Amino acid sequence: MEKLSVFITTFNNARTLRACLESVKWADEIVLLDSFSTDASLDIAREYGCHIFQHAFLGYGKQKQMALDKTSHRWVLLLDADEALSPELQRHVQLVLREGPQADGYELPRQEQMFWRMADARSRMNYFLRFFDKTKGRMSDMPIHAAPKVIGTLRQLHAPFYHYGEVSVHEKVDKVNAYSTGLVADKVAQGRSANPWVMVFYPPLFFLRIYFFKRNFLNGWAGFIAAVASAFYVFLKYAKLYEHARRAKYGDSLLPPGSPPSRLEK
Repeated sequence: MEKLSVFITTFNNARTLRACLESVKWADEIVLLDSFSTDASLDIAREYGCHIFQHAFLGYGKQKQMALDKTSHRWVLLLDADEALSPELQRHVQLVLREGPQADGYELPRQEQMFWRMADARSRMNYFLRFFDKTKGRMSDMPIHAAPKVIGTLRQLHAPFYHYGEVSVHEKVDKVNAYSTGLVADKVAQGRSANPWVMVFYPPLFFLRIYFFKRNFLNGWAGFIAAVASAFYVFLKYAKLYEHARRAKYGDSLLPPGSPPSRLEK
């Protein structure tokens, strides 16, 4: 039977951490890399016998890779502190470990909290690679949405894990604003062009994809709000990329003489 290391990064996650750790308390090892939390996160981690380390935040990819590097076992499971395995998924993972993995990594479906409710199980969930052989993979260096990359075969498990990350519309808007800003530098580094027409046509298409093809209409008004917010996120990514290109080209030359310097995002 393969042993399992779970690795988690934290910063002030006391609200969700207990549910996260409760769902993996049966694992052989839980490695928790904390960015100097000031809430009860570390007290909760100690209750569950986590191997606790601390380091200043390096960015999502680098921080998660540092946590991965501290694990002891070959098979690992990545969870964010606001995620938890469903009881059914716990059984599936344990069965894979007991019978022997038949792939190098497993993608898992994530069931999202949508403000005041959990997403309907009949809506289409996104799959994420979270359970894998660490000798075949490592974390990407994306500034946002960092994920494991595995060289080898992948399979899917179909029981969900839960995401408790978006408890209010306010929090959702704050997140899409922060994430869209964080992705600009990555898109610039990739040489992505700033085509303003993408802002016009892509967000409505993205809304249709999320609301209808992903079946978010099953989630009532929460699903509608989430789909609009997701389309707004897409809009913001390309609006900020276009803004970056305009500022690089014109600076403050389009403002009246004597205007104060623009406050550029850091």
